Amino acid sequence: MSKSDAKTNIGLRRKLNQDMFFTSDAPVGNLKNLYIVADGMGGHNAGDLASRYTVEIMVEQIKSSQQQNPENILLEAIREANRFVRQKAYENPDLHGMGTTVTALLITPKSAIIAHVGDSRVYQLRGTQKAFRTFDHSMVFQMVKKKIITEEQARLSAQSNVILRALGVKPDVEVEVHEVPYLKGDRFILCSDGFWGAMPESDFLQRVTYRTREIDQVLESTANEVEKIGKEKGGEYDNLTAAIVD
Repeated sequence: MSKSDAKTNIGLRRKLNQDMFFTSDAPVGNLKNLYIVADGMGGHNAGDLASRYTVEIMVEQIKSSQQQNPENILLEAIREANRFVRQKAYENPDLHGMGTTVTALLITPKSAIIAHVGDSRVYQLRGTQKAFRTFDHSMVFQMVKKKIITEEQARLSAQSNVILRALGVKPDVEVEVHEVPYLKGDRFILCSDGFWGAMPESDFLQRVTYRTREIDQVLESTANEVEKIGKEKGGEYDNLTAAIVD
């Protein structure tokens, strides 16, 4: 049985929270244990709408899907959300250019299926170790892949928010999917860049693998630390959203 908790915070950079999440430890259609985090982008309230549309359409699509293959169900839901967001932007000039990242996690009896687009992440943690992590679809992380810069340099780069994939941008979207084994006691974290990007990854992992507290306390303390770091840097920090699944 999985246990989850999620938290979102508007941050001090925007008037609207452009992040959206969904968590369910109960069945959703033919799927069980479904978790989604989306981080919207775009002017006015477009980013807010893009992430909300994405989560709503994905959940609706998954509930009505007749497919049995969990990976195909997730892919179908993300692609339908992409089409919906793009169509809404086409219909309303005020929403032109809106898009969103998305991460989705499905826990099956045999494995965890992870789908993502953009720079929101999924971590799989085992004790105090990182067992798996998605790789950002961003300009700076392409440079990391080529060993031009380090991950820490990428995190601190002024171009760290330039993403190469997002829902709503193109007629079709390239979704990265992983199926990973898990052990009892593993922890998964889905989070927007406002959550993971505030501190070096080693510091971040130390906080979120702290096992002597409940997951809601882990979320609260990490979010408070992100806010503290943001205020020390001049009072700005991004929307931050995370879901923890044990």
